[in-house]
Amino acid sequence: MKWVKNLSTSILTFNIAQFFPSLNYHLLTLILGKADFDSCVIKFFSNYLVGRKTQYFWNSFSSSYFNVNVGVGQDSAISPIFLALHLAPFLHILENQLKNLNIPVSILSFVDDRLLVAQSKSFHFSNSLLFCSYNVISNLFSKFGLLVKHLKAEVFHFTRSHSTFNPPSLNLSSIGGPILHPKEFWKYLGFIFDKKLSFCQHINFYFNKAILTVKCMKILENSVSPEMPPL
Repeated sequence: MKWVKNLSTSILTFNIAQFFPSLNYHLLTLILGKADFDSCVIKFFSNYLVGRKTQYFWNSFSSSYFNVNVGVGQDSAISPIFLALHLAPFLHILENQLKNLNIPVSILSFVDDRLLVAQSKSFHFSNSLLFCSYNVISNLFSKFGLLVKHLKAEVFHFTRSHSTFNPPSLNLSSIGGPILHPKEFWKYLGFIFDKKLSFCQHINFYFNKAILTVKCMKILENSVSPEMPPL
């Protein structure tokens, strides 16, 4: 809707360092209780996540107990559920803080990747919104025991204008971050975008990749596979 109103869109991406190993499991069990999960479920996951020990036996030998906390693995099937539950209070607090500070910024979350989205008619004003919201988020994450990877932050601007434009850089040095210079093209989660908010560059990239794959297949067309032994 705001794109139709001729408002430009600015994106700030950032990443959480060691997100899954840094989760507070005691806080997670408290959140499960607040979410009104059954006490048996809470007890099971409390025992599953923290305080696990094991002991090894070999003939008559028995070892001392070792800590084997499982935690939340990034590739675990249940990780996205734990992630959503753990971030629920964070997002609630963040929404209230941004609302109280009158910062009209949206946030999108993809596991440990985050997007801040600001829309206005001025890139300088959008940069100020991104700067303020990024500062709020960084401080709030630190209170949750999580650390933002400043060096992995990126900024990108979209515009409906067909003329050339030179968007301003975003200076995060005063809050411990780098000076972010907008790129001509932006690759995020496997997609490639250009500043005109089109998929032309993305399509061109994968079209050439497909052509290269076909050419490589032609090289293998005369290959002979070893004969399989009869069953």
